[in-house]
Amino acid sequence: MTMTHSAIWQALQTHRQTLSALHLRDLFAQDPQRFSRYSLQAGPLFLDYSKNLITDETLSLLVSLAQQRGLPKAVEAMFSGEKINRSEQRAVLHTALRNRSTQAVFVDNRDVMPDIRRVLAQMDQFSTAVRSGQWRGYSGKPIEDVVNIGIGGSDLGPAMVCAALAADCDGPRLHFVSNVDGAHLWSVLKNLNPEQTLFIVASKTFTTQETLLNAHSARHWFLQQAREEKFIARHFVALSTNRAGVVAFGIDPANMFEFWDWVGGRYSLWSAIGLPIALAVGMQRFESLLDGAYAMDQHFREAPLHANMPVLLGLLGVWYINFFQAQTQVILPYDQGLHRFVSYIQQLSMESTGKSVTNAGQPVDYATGSIVWGSPGTNGQHAYFQLLHQGTLLIPADFIAPIRPRHPFTAHHPVLLANFLAQTEALMTGKTAAQARAELQQQGHTPERIEALLPHKCFAGNRPSNTLLFDTLDPYTLGALIALYEHKTLVQSLIWDINAFDQWGVELGKQLARGIEKELLEAQWTLPHDASTQGLIQWIRARQS
Repeated sequence: MTMTHSAIWQALQTHRQTLSALHLRDLFAQDPQRFSRYSLQAGPLFLDYSKNLITDETLSLLVSLAQQRGLPKAVEAMFSGEKINRSEQRAVLHTALRNRSTQAVFVDNRDVMPDIRRVLAQMDQFSTAVRSGQWRGYSGKPIEDVVNIGIGGSDLGPAMVCAALAADCDGPRLHFVSNVDGAHLWSVLKNLNPEQTLFIVASKTFTTQETLLNAHSARHWFLQQAREEKFIARHFVALSTNRAGVVAFGIDPANMFEFWDWVGGRYSLWSAIGLPIALAVGMQRFESLLDGAYAMDQHFREAPLHANMPVLLGLLGVWYINFFQAQTQVILPYDQGLHRFVSYIQQLSMESTGKSVTNAGQPVDYATGSIVWGSPGTNGQHAYFQLLHQGTLLIPADFIAPIRPRHPFTAHHPVLLANFLAQTEALMTGKTAAQARAELQQQGHTPERIEALLPHKCFAGNRPSNTLLFDTLDPYTLGALIALYEHKTLVQSLIWDINAFDQWGVELGKQLARGIEKELLEAQWTLPHDASTQGLIQWIRARQS
């Protein structure tokens, strides 16, 4: 029997119909304790999920679905090093990277924790040398700028964290280059001094096309001034598993920071891929980031399903995607430091859950994943909140905010939080016709004008949202927040029986690009194309000649 024909799935569908006549205003009016019953604390994070289209019965049914899908056992399988990435026959152990206990973690009967601790010690030693000025460039000057060259998880994770922890950045200036468009690399390099610039080449295989092209161009730029290839070793380090490729590039293998095939790209910031973070904020703060993630790991692993923050967020996502046909989710961090957070969660969620076959390779007959988008508040209020409030789509929202700022302009923060809270309330309550009419009458409009304006002034409300609060955006809290969304994504993938840890969908375009690149450069056909693509290639070649 497929999941959609199971008794629990059918019960959820029936229950969804019974909720269609209810409004969140009524649910709050009927239950004065709704906030306290539908909120919880996990580590530094406080979640209010009371503004969701749920009742006790909803939660009971969703937890039953999680139990039926074997969620607790599957979660333990991940933490224990089982090869839950079935299509690639790999373990999934980003949690081991931030394991702060003395507990061993085994892959193929081998404890991986000694290797993890070895690389952390290497990162500590190197980042301390660079930050202190002990590590110097070829001309004897200290490093002032670090350029991280990577793409996907090798870029989004460390870039997001460094932006979020800007208040803690007291090391060299960090720059991130990811786009194969040479304009990205040039916009960074044109203002830097090669004598005081360190490059980090982040590629697990050391074969990623975009990263290697950018790295070789950076190498050429560097050698235009440094002249001698022996100086590469003082200005380039690698985050990779490909020792031969790293050595061939000219990087001293002593400055190759290892990670392993059980570290997925979008889960890799906890590994050596986090070296830019350590350089920016120091190893002590990087380890605090790991501590926060570990605290969330422990909560996820140990808390009962009905009081488990990642489980609840994951189940609420399933509720809206599969039973309300919600195709998007908006994430709204009211903290400028989190301006890269949504991009990071986009990759985490959409690359993980953008699958249309089960782990067994069978087509699914239900929706998986949703489009994740958003931006920092209050900017979004002046851009797309109109759609959230009065549009025709149901768009579940996550609102995220610190209680205390980490900047000196403290007078701004009450205004920020007031907007933050007001938006969640407005989405939930809306504005009735009676309220809108009374408001227009108070403003002195004529009866005719009131009737004309009334349809435009009404808000349906009943729009669901989660509210995540924390004291301040420090490394520990950020670690917990990232891990929360990682585990939420895992929960959804386990319910849907899809592999959250492969990404075959990005490969086809890469394969075709290699052939098209040759056709553009050599003016000869190497692949059969559809008429549109062939016409476009010819059109471009004609104008480049």
